[in-house]
Order: sequence, then structure tokens, then C-alpha cells
Amino acid sequence: MYHDLNPILLQLGPIAIGWYGMMFALSFILGLYISIWRMKKHPWHGLTPDHLNDLLVYIVIGVILGGRLGSVLFYNLDYYLANPLDIFKIWRGGMSFHGGFLGVCAAVILFARSRKLHIFTVGDYMASIAALGLFFGRIGNFINGELWGRAADVPWAMVFSMDPLQIARHPSQLYQAFGEGLMVFVILWWFTSKPRPRMAASGLFMVLYGAARIGAEFFREPDAHIGFLAGFLTMGMVLSVPMILVGATLLWLGYRNQQYPTPEAKALAQKTKA
Repeated sequence: MYHDLNPILLQLGPIAIGWYGMMFALSFILGLYISIWRMKKHPWHGLTPDHLNDLLVYIVIGVILGGRLGSVLFYNLDYYLANPLDIFKIWRGGMSFHGGFLGVCAAVILFARSRKLHIFTVGDYMASIAALGLFFGRIGNFINGELWGRAADVPWAMVFSMDPLQIARHPSQLYQAFGEGLMVFVILWWFTSKPRPRMAASGLFMVLYGAARIGAEFFREPDAHIGFLAGFLTMGMVLSVPMILVGATLLWLGYRNQQYPTPEAKALAQKTKA
């Protein structure tokens, strides 16, 4: 199969609207409606629709700034030092999840402090829907024909038009979309449908994403200018290991401390156990 999808969704004179940007927009719009529904149905999370507009502004800024800076610093520093204006051309792709994750963490901390909320009241809630954005982001990578996989002879292997070798490869963007994205979203959505201790949802998200990302790296072609760091290790693997360790620690601390975001959540959790 040949990948020849047009990354441009709509061309209006000099203005081009890309599928990649549209995927990000869809993730935030869908996340908005899901959040409103969940906040009304599960008020014990500790957030209300009144928090939502400001929270989304913080998150959007965190994702864009963190994701772009992560891509620049972790993966393409030499290129962007030589072409600094290209840093601002985010419509061409080039967003690092790990950078975006750090950007979201900073956004969550700033928002929580501005509203006098516990950091993990906000963080745990975001963990329940964050993977939805990862799903759409990886679909955007696939449409763009970037971040392709390693050489493969499976029936669904693809030849990507931008690949200079023009060989059949794993469509690893789709593996990541359904692994890091959809699978993690479904598990976290189920997990947070009942009251959980503070830090538990954030920790579980980090463990699941880190494990899924490491698994996907075995099928994804390392960046040509970075390659393998040591043996089979890639940059994505190295950046994911600390996530798993920190996530496991948060998960353990959450269940050890047994603190809940609201009194209602604690009462409901105790009633469920009884």
C-alpha cells in the first residue's frame, strides 16, 4: 500500500489549513464536550464547568509551547538552531509528546494555584481525557506521512511518499494512535468513573503511556539524525522510562495516603468498598 494522503485539508489562497492542525482542534473540541458531560455527571471530581474555559486555555498553551519546545530540544536542536524561524511553523508538524506533557504539567500547576485547587485535583482529571488528544495527534502524524515505522513485510505495511528509501514500513503512527491514544483513554476513562485517591489517575496515565510508547518504539523508525542511542534504545524509550517510574510512585503514594479530591468522593469510595 502506498501512502499518498494530502496533508492539506483546505487551501484558501495563501492560507493552508492542514489535517494535523485540524486533528488538534478536534481533540480539544471533543475533550471540551466530554469534560462538560463528566463534570455534570461526576461532580465529585472537584471541577465544575465554570473552571473549564480557563483550564482549556492553559492546557492549549501548555501543549503547544511544551510540545514544540520538546521537539526542538529533544529531537531537532541542530536544525532549529540553523533555522530558528521554523520553530514557529507548527502547522508542518513536529510536536514532542514528552515536551507537551511537561507543558501540560506546568499548565496544571499554574491553573490549580490560580484557582486555589489541589494540583492533583486538576491533574487527575486531565489524566482521564488526555489520551484522547494523543489519538488525534497520531492520526495527524499518519496523514502527514511523518514518523513512520521500521521496514516490514506485514500485509498492512506502507510505502510513505516522503520516505527517501521508498520501502514498505510499519504504519507505526496508527499503532501509537490506538495504543498510546485510544487504549490508554479507555482504561483511564473506566478507572476514573469511580472515585480514586489523589495522584492515582495521574500515576496510572504515566505508567500506561510510558509502557505503550516503549512498545511502539520497537516498530517506529528512530529519527535519522538521532538513530539508536545505545543498542536498541531510542530517544522515545529513554524519555518514557522516567515517566513510568514517577507514575508508579504516584500510584503507590495515592493508594497509601487515601486522600480524595472532595468529601463526596471519599464518602462514595468508602460506600463502594463497604
